[in-house]
Amino acid sequence: MPFLLRAAIVGGAAYHVGKKVQTGRDQDAAQQQQIDDLQAQQAQQAPAAPAAAAPSQEDSMAQLTQLKSLLDQGVLTQAEFDMQKSKILASM
Repeated sequence: MPFLLRAAIVGGAAYHVGKKVQTGRDQDAAQQQQIDDLQAQQAQQAPAAPAAAAPSQEDSMAQLTQLKSLLDQGVLTQAEFDMQKSKILASM
């Protein structure tokens, strides 16, 4: 009789552990599915990133005007102004 009781306890414990493991796997699978669904939704909602376009001449002129104003106000040094001006002109 003690042998049958021990076998029943071991079998019951093994069954319980097996159920716990399966429940954990089911939860992991459900979470992964939710993550996959959210990523798919975000991919659909996110617009394609536009290619970096060169600034228009008007934008470049506005930037140069602003730089000149900063130079005149003493915010920029002549060297800083020249460096930024070169970058803007190179992008045109």
